[in-house]
Amino acid sequence: MSSQGMTNRQLGVFKTLVLTGICIFPLSGCTPASVVLGAGATAGVAAFQERGFDGAVSDTGITAQIWQKFLAQDERLFLDIEIEVVEGEVLLAGHVPSVTDQLEAVRLAWQVDGVKRVHNEIKIGDDLTLVDSAGDLVITARIKTALMFDSDVFAINYSIETVNGTVHLMGIAQNDIERDRVISHARDTSYVKRVVSHIRLKDDPSRQGT
Repeated sequence: MSSQGMTNRQLGVFKTLVLTGICIFPLSGCTPASVVLGAGATAGVAAFQERGFDGAVSDTGITAQIWQKFLAQDERLFLDIEIEVVEGEVLLAGHVPSVTDQLEAVRLAWQVDGVKRVHNEIKIGDDLTLVDSAGDLVITARIKTALMFDSDVFAINYSIETVNGTVHLMGIAQNDIERDRVISHARDTSYVKRVVSHIRLKDDPSRQGT
């Protein structure tokens, strides 16, 4: 079967399987890491994140609840939209068939307790093909690797989603210099079309009380 002929369900299964393999990288926001690393290792990773263990647990719970709402409402939302959550800020990225679907996804995300902000990066258009999705996963993996091997970046504090060549960055930077390095790594990665940054600084006043 060609990539054009794959159903949403098949594409979703493929994405899940590949993500499970890629998420051995100890970067925040990668839900399958708990499967690969185990609960103990995941807790250790969370403890070193800028948001702390409690923050990581809260964000994971928010992510799970949004997934559940998407799946209960419409399987397409579950398959077509990627979710990242950092300190209650939710990133929704992907492609859906209509504006109605886009607005519904945002509405459902806001229904979850603990959500402080929703970044709507959902595009209206056709589903991505298997080739598109595979390419996006490769881009994400390359950026994660670059961050891991950059000694001037606390890679554990960043989440990355790539949709149709557009890279979405979320996380907490120690300072402007680190934030700029992370963005530069993304921009310098082959086949990246655009970089959207939702990175906040460690001393951002909006983080008070998190």
